[in-house]
Amino acid sequence: MPQMLAIVLILGILYLGDYISLKTKAFIPSVFVCAVLFLLGYWSFFPTDLVARAGIPTVTAVLLIFLLIVNMGTLLSWKEMIIQWKTVVVALVSLVGVIIISYSIGSIFFDKNLITAAIPPLIGGVVSSIIMHDAALALGLEDVAVFALLIYVMQGFAGYSLTSVALKKEGRRVLDLHRKGQWKDDVNSMAGIEKLAKENALERPRMFGHMDAKFDTDYFKLFRIAVVGLIAYGTSLMFKTQFGIVVDQFVLCLLFGVIAVAVGFLERQPLQKANSMGFAMMGIMVFVFNGLSKASPDMLARLFLPLVVLIALAVVGMFSASFVIAFILRINPFMAFSVALTALYGFPADYIITKEVVDNLTDDEAERKVLLDHMLPPMLIGGFVSVTIVSVILAGYMKGWLVAA
Repeated sequence: MPQMLAIVLILGILYLGDYISLKTKAFIPSVFVCAVLFLLGYWSFFPTDLVARAGIPTVTAVLLIFLLIVNMGTLLSWKEMIIQWKTVVVALVSLVGVIIISYSIGSIFFDKNLITAAIPPLIGGVVSSIIMHDAALALGLEDVAVFALLIYVMQGFAGYSLTSVALKKEGRRVLDLHRKGQWKDDVNSMAGIEKLAKENALERPRMFGHMDAKFDTDYFKLFRIAVVGLIAYGTSLMFKTQFGIVVDQFVLCLLFGVIAVAVGFLERQPLQKANSMGFAMMGIMVFVFNGLSKASPDMLARLFLPLVVLIALAVVGMFSASFVIAFILRINPFMAFSVALTALYGFPADYIITKEVVDNLTDDEAERKVLLDHMLPPMLIGGFVSVTIVSVILAGYMKGWLVAA
């Protein structure tokens, strides 16, 4: 298969996934559509090295992961975390619930490697699934490697519908109080987060604040991201060779991305500002789907039951933990459960679902503002905490729990 045909097929599948997701208002996730089409392709006429033939070999995908995780680190704002501290607590406690329920019940029926590989993707996104996939593949655990990708592909189905139900319950409660003149939101969090977002959008890194803007080119932004990635890689290597301590390089990328913004070496979202985010995400997503080339129909049949059960156990863990912590923090349990569920899909699905629920509940602009001010900030922060931060750290740690067959 020639290179240009390979890349046309890949980009066509990715676009079709986006199109169907948009048409169904995210009810059918784009990653699910893409995964099905890639599987059908691999089972018919796609070469197993389709992605490499298109010009994205493994080494390129790893490079893009370095750049993407550094970029993720630049998104972290401690000010936003402080404004929404209850949301952060709910998200973290819910993730603990996932781990406890998945291991305590899942290990009775399934191999612990499957559970270990599933948990980071269950509370995160594409990066954590890649980390677990690669770690399992390095140990020769082919089924486990594919399972980490399948969890990422399928978990959204559980999250979307349950979130919609929970948010509608919370929205009706808020509307009822608002219409009676009894609604008081304790923090004007939406206004605070919008203000921070505007500040961050205009922010230039302090170290280069006096540089003529024409010299702050796309290449210079990419150069600085790469420098931070190199520091993370070098630090990981130093810990391993000098002290015998394994510190995952991708976890360090996240940490050093945060530090780079704090010291003024990087701006926020430098990949977007370097006009490179779309290409980076394309390369990483096709790398994920490339892992499905090893998924035979027999393998999928073997993995179907643990896939369904572990996703169900994760939801039970989120539900139980979020209701307990909601009682302790004195917040509505359905709002807390919605925040917990953001771990199953993250942004932009958390934004889309919240907006659709609000549109469904009322046409009045004043009421819509009340609902969005109350529900959107915790949904966005919840997804950010679980998907962007915790899942990457947890994947870097839990990959060491995998045991070779």
